[in-house]
Amino acid sequence: MLLAATDYVRPASLQEAIDELGSRRAARVLAGGQSLINVLKHRAASVELLVDVSRLEELRFIDVGADGSARIGAATTYRELERSAELRGAHAIIADVAAATVDRQVRARGTIGGNACFADPASNYPPLLVALGAEMEVAGRDGTRSVAADDFWVGVWRTAVGPGEVLTAIKLPPLGGAGVGYRSLQIAADSWALARAAAWVAPGDPVDAARVVLGCVAATPVRASAAEANLIGGPRSAEAASAAGALASEGLDPPSDVHASGGYRREMAAVMAARALRDALGFGEEVASNGR
Repeated sequence: MLLAATDYVRPASLQEAIDELGSRRAARVLAGGQSLINVLKHRAASVELLVDVSRLEELRFIDVGADGSARIGAATTYRELERSAELRGAHAIIADVAAATVDRQVRARGTIGGNACFADPASNYPPLLVALGAEMEVAGRDGTRSVAADDFWVGVWRTAVGPGEVLTAIKLPPLGGAGVGYRSLQIAADSWALARAAAWVAPGDPVDAARVVLGCVAATPVRASAAEANLIGGPRSAEAASAAGALASEGLDPPSDVHASGGYRREMAAVMAARALRDALGFGEEVASNGR
């Protein structure tokens, strides 16, 4: 199916992009286009203007601080994330997820900001960014503001980025010795996931802080508060990870579709959470490159 007629611009600067986005309410950012173009081709959405930011160097960078923090431009591609030695030294999980994303063509074009802003419930980065405590930088005509990843996703295909605004960067705090785990259950290596889980666990024994976040089970990433509460104050052990993971899907009511029932997704979310927690605590087993 062909793309419906729409206007297209490739701004030369971020400010020009913001001005173009503010010129029409039905204007949308085009980065890699790996998801948005397919949506437009299938007439699931329509736009008046596509603002192509894919070549803006202002949005394509990876800055890693001496403390292990990182700031990633929203138009940075999966391939650039995958190949960044500096990023691997500070937040290897971000590079690993990029390396396992679908196929070579998508990795060459798709961007971390596009993945975040597309806001598909099955997208790979949202639950991980919430678990890492990321901050999302959003720019518009009134300046730049920061939105916590916890508050960034507000619904299916909906984020805190408003009309005339653009996501410019993602800021990651230093791990500081914390452990991170990320697991996905996928139909195949190059398919969407049925359940995802990301975990961040602070260093120390007993555990004094943890975040467990689920994907593919609701419209937005879900904090598994029961799993977090069960883990905090307890020992760093594989048994503790399994016990907390078993509680991760408590109260969930995931949707059913042609790939899996809601009940199956709920059960698999708990399994993925337990595995992600074991990884974060240092008790994980070797897995395939797609994170299963």
